[in-house]
Amino acid sequence: MSDRLRLGLNIDHVATIRNARGGAHPDPARAAAMAYEAGADGLTIHLREDRRHIRDGDLQAIRLASPLPINLEMAATDEMCAIATGFQPHAACIVPEKREERTTEGGLDVAGQHNSIAPIVRELADAGCRVSLFIEPDPVQIAVSEVIGAPVVELHTGRYAELWLQGDEAALNDELDRLQVAAREARARGLEPHAGHGLTYDNVKPIAAIPEIAELNIGHFLIGEAIFTGLPSAVQRMRALMDEARKEAAA
Repeated sequence: MSDRLRLGLNIDHVATIRNARGGAHPDPARAAAMAYEAGADGLTIHLREDRRHIRDGDLQAIRLASPLPINLEMAATDEMCAIATGFQPHAACIVPEKREERTTEGGLDVAGQHNSIAPIVRELADAGCRVSLFIEPDPVQIAVSEVIGAPVVELHTGRYAELWLQGDEAALNDELDRLQVAAREARARGLEPHAGHGLTYDNVKPIAAIPEIAELNIGHFLIGEAIFTGLPSAVQRMRALMDEARKEAAA
């Protein structure tokens, strides 16, 4: 189990704001540098097929701006695999991707797409990338992730976040239990579980308290909070809440 829960900051939406008007501002590379100073443990960026936020030129600029390890989210396509193997990020997280979606909707169907995903996992691993699969907290998806050789799974917390907003306590507790069981199952199979999607100051602590989870990847909420309080303050508050949750769970 992880002694200290890592915080990966997704800086995609700094680029989303930049791209809304065009030009160079705000600069995601500057956000990468600030994230390091604020105490984030890593950076997540998603290079989408349509380049709606992070663009190809951002990859190297972000690497040069910050010493933090980069987690490159990517679709399971030949184009993205070629980019990732050339760029060689610390980690490559394969996610489902649809052009019409606003954000990633649900987890990757590793079981159903085994034949197309497995070769990309091997190619990324051969290039030195630590491969992660973004999946639902489902034992079948975890088992297949192990079979195809991915060392990391990132559990999708989107349904948990939606239930939190709806105030459906019974369903929320069921989903939290599903995430806890999935994290234990991943660890039992030798995989490192991460989690992310829709996490906020209000709902992060029950997820952060799951001892098997090694890393949370949080982006949209923190970039939104940064508009009001600044990025360092937003990152530091989330970091404090995560640390509090681990301390309270261990007490």
